[in-house]
Amino acid sequence: MRKHLYIKNMVCDRCKSTLKNEIEKLGVHIYSIELGEILIDEVEDTVLTQIENAIKKNGFELVKEESDLLIEQIKAILIERLEKGVDANLSEEIALKLHKDYSWVSKLFSKKMGMTIEKFYINLKIEKAKEYLQLSDLNFSEIAYGLNYKSSSHLAKQFKSITGMSMSEYKNSKQWNRKNFDKII
Repeated sequence: MRKHLYIKNMVCDRCKSTLKNEIEKLGVHIYSIELGEILIDEVEDTVLTQIENAIKKNGFELVKEESDLLIEQIKAILIERLEKGVDANLSEEIALKLHKDYSWVSKLFSKKMGMTIEKFYINLKIEKAKEYLQLSDLNFSEIAYGLNYKSSSHLAKQFKSITGMSMSEYKNSKQWNRKNFDKII
């Protein structure tokens, strides 16, 4: 029999690789690993405790409550969407992938996270814009296009609203204060 483990704060391929290595060190077979979810063989409670300790040791957390699981699934959808450059209807995509009513999921997310799904997604996009500004030679229009903004002025307006500085000021400041995706609250 197989067991699903739902993990909080898995936000990138490096997270998946880290947990894969840690769990395999314990002799546990992994069937699949995705953002926020690992499928393993059913294991004894002592091994499950060792897995949970390895997860915690690496800055992650095992999700046990259904509402927390839904929040982590929403975050994973948003991060995957951002990484792949998806430009589909956000509410429809979440409702389809979770098989839940979007208005209910949205209310749950807002209650648990203290912000709407859309605001959280905008924060993710701004952090990705910061990464592009810091690590690439893309111009503002290319960054906006890569983040599915209709115009660079729309991105610039949101960027200034969230960071308190223009994109040019941020790029020139060299005092970059990027947040990891798992730290956006």
